[in-house]
Amino acid sequence: MRNLLDSLQSWYENQCDGEWEHQYGVKIETLDNPGWAVEIDLIGTKLSDKVLAETTEERSATDWIRCSTGSGQFKGFGGPRNLAEIIERFLAWVEMVE
Repeated sequence: MRNLLDSLQSWYENQCDGEWEHQYGVKIETLDNPGWAVEIDLIGTKLSDKVLAETTEERSATDWIRCSTGSGQFKGFGGPRNLAEIIERFLAWVEMVE
């Protein structure tokens, strides 16, 4: 089983070229419902023209996830214990489209 944080850090590091990281990056925030929001900039990467159709899973009021791409970003949202799943979905999508 891969370490999600190490994999995300590697992806981020591979995008850093002396310029990209000054305008773009990865943002992980909490939501007040509660939950997580993950925004990963795709502009200037190999993924900028790739599409991830919105996927939504509502398993319960606290166990849910929604991921998609749009406006040059991967956007993932989920319940309070779904952060790892959001990151896993991003990394799986990266592997699939690269």
